[in-house]
Amino acid sequence: MDTTYYYDHGTPAERWERAGLFFDAKDYAAAARVLSGLVEEVPEQTGPRLLLARSYYHSAQLRRAEEELRVIVERDPVEHYARLMLGRTLERQGRSEEAKPHLRIAAALAGDFDGGAAREPGPA
Repeated sequence: MDTTYYYDHGTPAERWERAGLFFDAKDYAAAARVLSGLVEEVPEQTGPRLLLARSYYHSAQLRRAEEELRVIVERDPVEHYARLMLGRTLERQGRSEEAKPHLRIAAALAGDFDGGAAREPGPA
């Protein structure tokens, strides 16, 4: 049986819903499989790309998460959550110095000018 068909089957809206179900069930690798095809199909949409990055982050595919987050931040430098996740992703890779500017920007965008709120990426 070709399991790829299951992940790619349906309209974009159906695949988005399926990816959300996998993510909510903490099956982050399956969510990423659905979302990677969806992101290829609608690369301009931030929502699927951000959920793909979160899926990669939670399944410890940190380089892939970083790549997706950098695309988002490049397109929308004030996307708070992407900045925060990029900082946390870099920290998890042991790249704390590289993470600091992203965490500071995320904190400022959140209105936390002392940087405290940028410590956690929020709900999973």
